Amino acid sequence: MRSSPLPLVIVGAGPIGLAAAAHAATRGLPAIVLEAGPAAGSSVRAWGHVRLFSPWAELVDPAAGELLARTGWTRPDPASYPTGDDWVASYLAPLAAALDATPTIEVRCDHRVVGVARHGRDRLVAADRDRLPFTVHVETPDGRRRISARAVLDASGTWTTPNPLGADGYPAAGEPEAADRITYAIPDLSDPATAARYAGRHVAVAGAGASAHNVLVALAALAGSHPGTRGTWLVRRPGTAEAFGGGADDQLAARGALGTAARAAVGAGAISTVTGFRTSDVSTDPVTGRLTLHSFDDLDGTPGARVDEVDEVVVVTGFRPDLGWLAQVRLDLDPELDAPRLLAGEIHPAHHSCGSVTPHGAAVLAQPEAGLYLAGMKSYGRAPSFLALTGFEQVRSIVAELAGDHEAAARVELVLPETGVCGGSGLFDAPAQAGACCG
Repeated sequence: MRSSPLPLVIVGAGPIGLAAAAHAATRGLPAIVLEAGPAAGSSVRAWGHVRLFSPWAELVDPAAGELLARTGWTRPDPASYPTGDDWVASYLAPLAAALDATPTIEVRCDHRVVGVARHGRDRLVAADRDRLPFTVHVETPDGRRRISARAVLDASGTWTTPNPLGADGYPAAGEPEAADRITYAIPDLSDPATAARYAGRHVAVAGAGASAHNVLVALAALAGSHPGTRGTWLVRRPGTAEAFGGGADDQLAARGALGTAARAAVGAGAISTVTGFRTSDVSTDPVTGRLTLHSFDDLDGTPGARVDEVDEVVVVTGFRPDLGWLAQVRLDLDPELDAPRLLAGEIHPAHHSCGSVTPHGAAVLAQPEAGLYLAGMKSYGRAPSFLALTGFEQVRSIVAELAGDHEAAARVELVLPETGVCGGSGLFDAPAQAGACCG
């Protein structure tokens, strides 16, 4: 398929999908970028108020930066930390425009990929499979369309599939009925209209990662200016000592500082903590409309804990990949993480408390379906410790492989910082084992 006139189809016009397109443009490979949202970076725009942990120096793909430089683009201060909105306005939006103006790249928004298959074949047909092009099924403003592709690079991310409040991976009983009081993202409490929703209320926060830290810090600040605001932090593990990350030992200084701020916010008094809480049910008081959250009962029949009189719930328990539209292609994924099997051992939070990952590319991310690659956050499955730098290296290697430059595809071209992610490295009911960046 290397000499095929068909394009590479890149799913997702986020940071990694656009970086893949920039590398394709550099090598003269025709590519079509399909974005489900109305504009490039739509998922990033959804959390635009959140500040990134990585500085600008680590948020611009090299090939993309060179392409933008030829348009007169001004590179942001490499030492500063942008918000999601800054990332879109100063990088992703101009990059999408620059790519769309090149002769070999198209960026099509409002194009949602709903299926991928081999030409006229479902997953059961093996004969001559690898020499057939892909058929990409797309929902567009003008109806459903099919696009033929020489290869498919899935950089669609995981933002649109957040994990539910229910601790077993399914929505808790009563969770859908209470959806108007549940938010599955970091609310922008600096926005007066959003703050009014939470001010003076009892807010339950489920999750123990960096997103939860952001919520706890903002909620504590809101409590300082609006008396009566209080939070209950729901943590599934039996303790919180390891939940605040690596602090000063984190090579991502902003992430370490956030963990330290979250520890201070929890200690300030407006936020209480309930550990060992795994939500099973959400019940709504028919009179007051307030919620009660129930934890799973113990196996010996001991009733689980409950949190009463909750007004709002913020669920920041991570994300999972949407694999539904890949049902007709052959995948080799880890049974726990839904990440490419060869990558899973490097990123599994149960084994890697610091999130350190060896730079990797086409060889690790290739699927049994020749020409299909998972990249970006999608490649991490359910693991939380993805960095943009990782994705930039992934797509550099993948595009080099598709161009037949196997030497460049195999080459390692970056060193990653240790991220200080301490979500695991221990038994589920035991505290995480501290590592070098999490001590």
